[in-house]
Amino acid sequence: MVLQRLTDVRWPEGRVKKFRQAAFVYLHVTILYEMSALVMLQHDMIPDRFGPPALWLTLGGVVGLAVFAALYWWQNVWVARVIWFVHGLRLKALINSAFIAGEARLAPGFYVAAIFVVVINMWMLARAGWDL
Repeated sequence: MVLQRLTDVRWPEGRVKKFRQAAFVYLHVTILYEMSALVMLQHDMIPDRFGPPALWLTLGGVVGLAVFAALYWWQNVWVARVIWFVHGLRLKALINSAFIAGEARLAPGFYVAAIFVVVINMWMLARAGWDL
């Protein structure tokens, strides 16, 4: 009943396009993260202290597809806003690894590229979530 009320919103075509764009950008981010993790797994760069990496790769893909589906079909502003916020939380670690000297196992350029991808994703999510 509550789910039905949340999905009964009929957005103007322009807003629907923003949600669909955000969904596809998020799908591309998911693919990029999954492929990056797969390459890191092949090079033994992912620790197994939290369980088998294959399990986390699978869960990451499932979550990514669920977010894509929620943005594309459900088109709820709160989904877009929450995902925008979560991606914003990633920036601190990415900036630290890209620009602060440390013991990172990856090149700083990897993290700079990730910052770029996350900010583009946040931009698309903001367009859908706040109708910008």
